[in-house]
Amino acid sequence: MSNPNSRRDFIKNVGATAGGAALAGGLPSLWSAASAAETLKVGFISPRTGPLASFGEADPYVLEVARKALAKGITVGGKTYAVELLDRDTQSDPARAGQLAKELINGSAIDMMLTTSTPETVNPVSDACEAAGVPCLGTIMPWEAWYFGRGGKPGAPSPFKWTYLFSFGVKQFLDSYVNVWKQIPTNKKVGVLYPNDADGNAIRQHLAPDLVKAGFTIVDPGGYEDGTTDFSSQIAKYKAENCEIFNTFPLPPDFATFWRQAAQQGYTKTVKIAQIAKTGLFASTVEALGSLGDKISIGAYWHRDFPYKSSLTGVGARALADGYEASSGKQWNQQLGASMSLLDAGFTALKESGDPKSKAAVAKAIAKLNTETSVGKVDFTTGPVPNVATTISIGCQWLKSSGKFPFELVIIENSEDRKVPVNAKLLPYN
Repeated sequence: MSNPNSRRDFIKNVGATAGGAALAGGLPSLWSAASAAETLKVGFISPRTGPLASFGEADPYVLEVARKALAKGITVGGKTYAVELLDRDTQSDPARAGQLAKELINGSAIDMMLTTSTPETVNPVSDACEAAGVPCLGTIMPWEAWYFGRGGKPGAPSPFKWTYLFSFGVKQFLDSYVNVWKQIPTNKKVGVLYPNDADGNAIRQHLAPDLVKAGFTIVDPGGYEDGTTDFSSQIAKYKAENCEIFNTFPLPPDFATFWRQAAQQGYTKTVKIAQIAKTGLFASTVEALGSLGDKISIGAYWHRDFPYKSSLTGVGARALADGYEASSGKQWNQQLGASMSLLDAGFTALKESGDPKSKAAVAKAIAKLNTETSVGKVDFTTGPVPNVATTISIGCQWLKSSGKFPFELVIIENSEDRKVPVNAKLLPYN
């Protein structure tokens, strides 16, 4: 038989601890509050379906590796926190990206947001976090399209308190392009196909003038709308001007449409350098072009030959690539290292904040972040503008392969980071 005095003492003690709440209603809420206080919730938003799906193709694998590394939580200031990674797919829709961010902020009460891959994803997520006062770290889009595209002004104080980005920018494109393009002789005429969107407008405004200063002639038929299906007028202009270099920053489906039309209308036969950005980054989008994908040049923000390891998981570049191929049966892609670097930097900031449940402390830690990640150094203490850290872009080229996969990506220049090994020299597209 139970001791009534012991039972009375137990209820009395529980009641005092729970602030006088009824036993039936008070204990669960008390335990829930305690559990929530010990768990860090981190949002992770990227595109996995829709036109930008190639960017998010490897994210499930990266998140799986990260979750294994975080299974025992993280320790900050002698206190251990459980970690919950809440990942969401934007379906390549900017409006959905912003809505998902708001749901994670308001419904899941996240402590920090991580987001990656193109302005269509990163900008709306960043805007939602800035409005709500939630620290947000993004990557993989030209930083100019993020900073100036969201209201930042040259020389003016940053308008952002909670949102940060580490990524490549115009300088990284310029350095890589010039060092690639000088490897073979051309007439230095560059036909550019820049869309009327955040990426295209930022590149037109900031990169094109620098290419002119570097000695190239820019032939720009003007911005086109995403989803355009007929590029005949642009192709005619490039042919008339004999543009031996071609450069573009399109959505993947738009480039496939353009490049097939360019081949049908004879332009690709005169192109010596096909320099593609935003699309052409991943094997899946190059394979979709068939033989037209051979010898396309790109700027890469990560490669399996990078000499860096993940600070979060300890996994090196080659091991990350091999693990993904073994797990998925698909060819490695550069977003593997980029998404891992986002997790590296984000969790380093949480650890260095001293109090990962304080949003102000986490934002302050990001602003001071100077750390090594899967893509190399991420240093917010050196600019080029507040809230931004730049990472590298190296010159690469897709070549037909005799191995397991149709194409292989070789490194052809490393001006942004001499630690990255060069595998080959540029071969002319034609």
